[in-house]
Amino acid sequence: MIKFGPSGNGEKFYNDGFKHTEQAADFCKNLGLDCFEYSFGRGIMLSEDKAISIGHAFKESGVELSVHAPYFINFANTSDESAQKSYGYVLNSAKYLQLFGGNRIVFHPAAQGKLSREEAVSLTEDRLKVLRDYIYLNGYENLHFCPETMGKQAQIGTLEEVVNFCKIDKVFMPAIDFGHINAREGGSLKTVDDYKSRLEYMIAELGYDRVKNFHVHFSKIMYGGKGEIKHLTFEDTEYGPEFEPLAIALKQLKLEPYIVSESAGTQAEDACEMKRIYTNVDI
Repeated sequence: MIKFGPSGNGEKFYNDGFKHTEQAADFCKNLGLDCFEYSFGRGIMLSEDKAISIGHAFKESGVELSVHAPYFINFANTSDESAQKSYGYVLNSAKYLQLFGGNRIVFHPAAQGKLSREEAVSLTEDRLKVLRDYIYLNGYENLHFCPETMGKQAQIGTLEEVVNFCKIDKVFMPAIDFGHINAREGGSLKTVDDYKSRLEYMIAELGYDRVKNFHVHFSKIMYGGKGEIKHLTFEDTEYGPEFEPLAIALKQLKLEPYIVSESAGTQAEDACEMKRIYTNVDI
C-alpha cells in the first residue's frame, strides 16, 4: 500500500507544542499520514533505549518508520579508512532501524571528488559489494538498503547509477528523489511521460516486484548550473517538480512506493498535500 509521510519534524510539529519524536507518531497519524523518516544525517545521537521508545510509539500508532543514514557516507573516497567508516555508518543505522522496528535505510552513495566519473562509480560499486557482504554477515538481509539519487552534478547518484547499484543484490532498493533528479537535470520533470519513462526504465532493469514499493523522496528544489541549491516548499512557483504528474504515473503503472516529503519546514503539510493529490487524481 502506498504511504506518505514527512522527513523529520517540521515547523508545525513544534508550533503545535510538541517536543519529542515519540509524539510525532500520533502527530502523523492524526494528519492521516502513514510513515515517518528519522534522519541520522549528522550522526546517530540517541541511546538504544530512546530508539526503542520511539519505535514503540510508532508501532502503537501504526505509522511506519524509515531512517536516513549519516550524510558523511562516501563510498568513492579512495581511503580504505574512510570506506570502513562509511560501512560503519550504514551498519549502525541498520542496528538502530531494527530497534525502531522499521525496514528501510536511505543513504547517499558517494561524491566524485578528484576521480573521473567512471572511476568513482566503479569504486562505489566495489564498495557496495563489500557492504552487501557486511549486511549478510550482520544478519541485516531482511532490511532494505536504499541508495539515493542525488541532486548535484559532482555527486554519484544518477537514476542509472542507482539502478545499477541495486542490481548488486536484492538487499538494495532504489531511493528515488525526484526533486534531486529534476535539479540535477535542470528542470527535466514536467509531464506524466517524464516521470513514466523513468519509472518504466526502473521496472525494465529491476523488475516490477522490486520496484513496486520503492522508496521516494519528493520536494521542490532550487537549482543552478551545478544542480541542487536548496530545498523549498510546495508554495514555491518558480522551481519544480510538481507532484500531480508523478501521482498519475504511479497509478497508471500500479506502483505503491513509500513517499517521504523533504520540503523545507513544511514536510508534514506537503506530505498531506501529496496524499490528497494522489487520492483525488484520475487516470
